[in-house]
Amino acid sequence: MSNERVESDSLGEVRVPENALWGAQTQRAIENFPVSGQPMPPAFIAAVVQIKKAAAEANASLALLNGPVRDAIVLACDQLLAGDYYDQFPVDRYQTGSGTSTNMNVNEVIATLAQLSGVVVHPNDHVNMSQSSNDVIPSAIHISAVIAIHQNLVPALTHLQGVLYEREAMYGEQVKTGRTHLMDAMPVTLGQELQTWREQLKATQARIERAADELLALPQGGTAVGTGINAVSEFAPEFTRCLKANTGFGFKPLTHKFVAQSAVDAPVALSAQLRGLGIVLTKIANDLRWMNSGPIHGLSEISLPVLQPGSSIMPGKVNPVIPESVAMVGAQIMGLDASIAYAGQSGNFQLNVMLPLVGANLLEMIGLLSNASSLLSNKALKGFTVNAEHLNAGVGRNPVLVTALNPEIGYSLASEIAKEAYASGRPVIDVAEERSGLSRERLEQLMDPLKLTRGGLAEQ
Repeated sequence: MSNERVESDSLGEVRVPENALWGAQTQRAIENFPVSGQPMPPAFIAAVVQIKKAAAEANASLALLNGPVRDAIVLACDQLLAGDYYDQFPVDRYQTGSGTSTNMNVNEVIATLAQLSGVVVHPNDHVNMSQSSNDVIPSAIHISAVIAIHQNLVPALTHLQGVLYEREAMYGEQVKTGRTHLMDAMPVTLGQELQTWREQLKATQARIERAADELLALPQGGTAVGTGINAVSEFAPEFTRCLKANTGFGFKPLTHKFVAQSAVDAPVALSAQLRGLGIVLTKIANDLRWMNSGPIHGLSEISLPVLQPGSSIMPGKVNPVIPESVAMVGAQIMGLDASIAYAGQSGNFQLNVMLPLVGANLLEMIGLLSNASSLLSNKALKGFTVNAEHLNAGVGRNPVLVTALNPEIGYSLASEIAKEAYASGRPVIDVAEERSGLSRERLEQLMDPLKLTRGGLAEQ
């Protein structure tokens, strides 16, 4: 066929689309893995390209690769890193467990682009020099996750915490009814609730960053099984020096490279912390949905921004669409993490054989969490309004306020007062005035909702 060309590899000839930059091994993978239609994420491909660039520079500095070949490879890598030609990486993510197909896809595309410089460049002998798929793909998992976390997730989380800080300052003295078991409890301020979310996010971000730091140690240089066959001992430190210079991140050689080739313990640990963030975001989303519920027969504590009609049949209905979206992200994160955990058990002797799944899922988790955090910041938390009159009316009638009387009248009498207030629907302070023996002035002092949010014993 005129729109195809013939390429060959160790298994023989393969017909490849005429304009494709890839070669025979990529074409075989395309034909062998028509599974999902989902290629590896662009951020993962970029990480593999970064490896090829740093490897060419390292090999040249060690006098293993001549200058023209190095320059041609680096130029090709820079073109790819600029965002060109990403349609040339079509291999499905559900492929060979080592990711060899993706590694060779990148090798072949770089070799083709490099040869446009007029230099003969071989995908294995030159682009893959001092490397194996078995150390390239695990290293790419580390590199892509570290970059995505620091360029996307950390800024999104920092912004989210900043928005919460601004809102909590606004509502530091807005008292509302606290809830345990979804039942009325002692009062809190809205600012305290918002601060709680912020502190959760702050701690979760710190755990994610610590887990990401562990991924700075790369197995690159371990080659086939971790021993470093066909790579000189100086390659790993020289490679990470070049990679650090190119990316700005503090990558370093992993001391015992077997660890990150035979297993994916560090990515599994990072996944667990990302799952933790998904749980925190889901908690915030669910709280917002409850606080926004109503507006007539719900809590109606806040009103979230109106973003779109909520029903195709009920006119005027508006739903908490952003918290719902975030909650679905949380559910998906749980599933992706479960897959990574399962994949982590698939290390047989010197190689884990679910590497593409781990790499793709980590990047999907980071992307989803980054986007969900930004949505929550900008389309829910920034713009909600507080139904202060409703909050104030409710907190003042809450019979649970008698808890503050325990030190002076005892739990049993306080319980009787609360039950009578519940049964009669009367303000609890009125019932307490009749039955406690305490003056109205003292009761107002003891049961002041704002003072109660500050803890401790009432002042004498």
